[in-house]
Amino acid sequence: MAGQFDGQRVDGQQVGREYDVVVVGGGPAGLSAAVALARSRRSVLVVDAGEPRNATAGHAHNYLGREGVVPADLLADGRAEAVGYGAHVLDGRVVFAGPAGPPGDGDAPDAGRGFDVHVQDGPTVRARRLLITTGLTDQLPAVPGLAERWGRDVLHCPYCHGWEVRDRAIGVLAGPAGGMHQAQLFRQLSDSVTLFTHTGPALSAEQSEVLAARGIDVVDGEVVDLDVVDDRLRGVRLASGETVPLQVLVVAPFFAANADLLTDLGLAVTEMEVGDLVVATHVAADPTGATAVPGVWVAGNVANPMAQVVASAAAGLMAGAALNADLVAEDTRVALAAHRAQREVVRG
Repeated sequence: MAGQFDGQRVDGQQVGREYDVVVVGGGPAGLSAAVALARSRRSVLVVDAGEPRNATAGHAHNYLGREGVVPADLLADGRAEAVGYGAHVLDGRVVFAGPAGPPGDGDAPDAGRGFDVHVQDGPTVRARRLLITTGLTDQLPAVPGLAERWGRDVLHCPYCHGWEVRDRAIGVLAGPAGGMHQAQLFRQLSDSVTLFTHTGPALSAEQSEVLAARGIDVVDGEVVDLDVVDDRLRGVRLASGETVPLQVLVVAPFFAANADLLTDLGLAVTEMEVGDLVVATHVAADPTGATAVPGVWVAGNVANPMAQVVASAAAGLMAGAALNADLVAEDTRVALAAHRAQREVVRG
């Protein structure tokens, strides 16, 4: 069922005025939820700012049945599937989402009232429920050139990219948490792995022995630049002036949740720690994606910084099913109240 009340077209796209669910973010999590909801005949609007986290990656991996798919193709197929079941998809950026109706002092999100969702340079729509799937931002170490090569030969995940760089000369840039874990994982993929201590903590004697036992070289000194020739990474340059040849550089980004809309709704951003080090932020939710604010769900990397594409899609499906069940419960309460009221009228 389409969006309700005076539907309109914005940039050639159908947009209603009121929806059961507005999904903010059109990645695997958001689109997976939209398909599940639309298949349950819920009115759904997906608003997508067009900034996928994996935009620079040539292919997505570990997605059963879609191994090696081009990320843009996966999203295009997901959009088509959602639209095929009646969902609406709007290219745009949500700049604010809050309690429905004119704001007032002390207003708080209320699933019974619904939410107003404001799209930049676009419409304002009403939503009974919100699903936020805005993902995260990879904040890279402060080394010039990393961002330009991100997702190509500057990587972070052995499961996302490891097979594609097998047997190459791989460098691992130690960060605040060190680089032992990544070095060990990439050593599974190549006999040529070098750990650059960079600005990370000093290695203990035991760590040095473990690396030596695994045949992982260690280079001390801060990495200050990349050596790139013909648009290919050829090595890294140290503060000493020395250049160490390699073909791939592994880094550890900070995973920062894109949570501005959620904090505006009264939700807290939670830090995720490994040992004593904060490595990510996210918004806490229950296993279905329900947050502490009634009527607001989350899915994908904004809730789980470690989720790969298939896990984000699965979380979107879970959230979509939970949202539908929540709406069914509300519809039932409303129908039962109307039924009892009608019965009292007849009796009277």
